[in-house]
Amino acid sequence: MGIKRGSTLAAVAAVVALTATACGGGAGGDAGSAKPAGAAAQAAGAGADSGYGSDYGSGAGAGSGYGSAGDAGAGSGPAGQLAVAETDKAGPVITDSAGLTLYRFDKDTAEPPKSNCDGDCAKAWPPVPAGAGAASGIDPKLLGEVARSDGTKQLTVAGWPAYRYAKDTKAGDVNGQGVGGTWFALAPDGKKAAKPAAGGSGGAPAQAGLSVATNPKLGEHVVDGNGMTVYRFKPDSAWPMVSKCTGDCLAKWPVVAPVDKANVKGITLKNFSVLDRPDGRKQQSIDCWPVYTFAGDKKPGDANGQGVGGQWYAVSPEGKLITAS
Repeated sequence: MGIKRGSTLAAVAAVVALTATACGGGAGGDAGSAKPAGAAAQAAGAGADSGYGSDYGSGAGAGSGYGSAGDAGAGSGPAGQLAVAETDKAGPVITDSAGLTLYRFDKDTAEPPKSNCDGDCAKAWPPVPAGAGAASGIDPKLLGEVARSDGTKQLTVAGWPAYRYAKDTKAGDVNGQGVGGTWFALAPDGKKAAKPAAGGSGGAPAQAGLSVATNPKLGEHVVDGNGMTVYRFKPDSAWPMVSKCTGDCLAKWPVVAPVDKANVKGITLKNFSVLDRPDGRKQQSIDCWPVYTFAGDKKPGDANGQGVGGQWYAVSPEGKLITAS
């Protein structure tokens, strides 16, 4: 009897040890801070003839291919906060808040903006509604809108109407790239996305979706695919994983969209998971901590969000807060 009881307790302990590595239950709170030597926190205020071919999908794929089964109409929902993601297939591309790639159509026009994708085309390539916000790496001045033939407003990037693709079903998919020779992912400047040719002269290698940079004040810290500093919010929790930045907060602190592990360099992949936010957005976390960029950072290397309000701090490669020494 004693042997059986001891075995049971050991099994329970093993289960607890395993679950401790997940972003699950328990009390929230900071898992620790990284303090770079000599660092000083700097607080700052804050059919082929139609151009899309016959390969455009139908039924559930065209109508609800962007969410869980039965999530009708998800493919035509708002884009939320736009972001830039690095892809193997097309280089840097614009994504919506769920990490889904946005596209442009060669048969549209940008000057003036006009969409020529209606009917079955719009089922395969759902137009993105106007009103999206731009995160780091996208000039907000490039965003606009155009009236469609049905009277709805569609997002434009550098004048080009923006679409999703019904066969992209998860963050990082770029299945629409080159379809019919007329559909291409949107690059951050509104041009056609294209992966740099291998071995091209003078071309810098594509940067990881998340990587590590170093500066005298922060030491080693996480940056996104555009070299912009990544931050954590102290009121957030990892256990359970919860973001306390909502509403107007997100305008200043855009969430980092999901990043494929293949596009991560130098960062711990322990509990490198995605948070499904109550507002429908998907947010990348590092060691279960939700991460963000700062609207006040205008160029790579900026760290104007460091120490803001005593709540916002850059992130170490292990996912810890970088605070003053």
